[in-house]
Amino acid sequence: MAKKKKRSTAKIKTPIRKAGPLNAPKFGLAMGIIWGLALLIIGIAAAYAGYGKEIVALCGSVYIGYDATLVGAIVGTIWGFFDGLIGGFIFAWLYNKLL
Repeated sequence: MAKKKKRSTAKIKTPIRKAGPLNAPKFGLAMGIIWGLALLIIGIAAAYAGYGKEIVALCGSVYIGYDATLVGAIVGTIWGFFDGLIGGFIFAWLYNKLL
């Protein structure tokens, strides 16, 4: 008969990692791209499928020129990019200051 191997009973400890600082310009750029694309997709969906017209109307009250048309979706994308860029940068900068 073959001998059974004993399993090790030692527990593996994983190190506890602290959250590190964020790169504020890169985080802002990522947020700008994400928010701009989200507004573009919702605007195109509202223009061609009629889906999300209420969301587009709500965001259109904040972003001048954003409505349920192709041109309005592109205008909203530009607004959303800069809004996400600035908001993401401020968020990461503040996060790093409070860290």
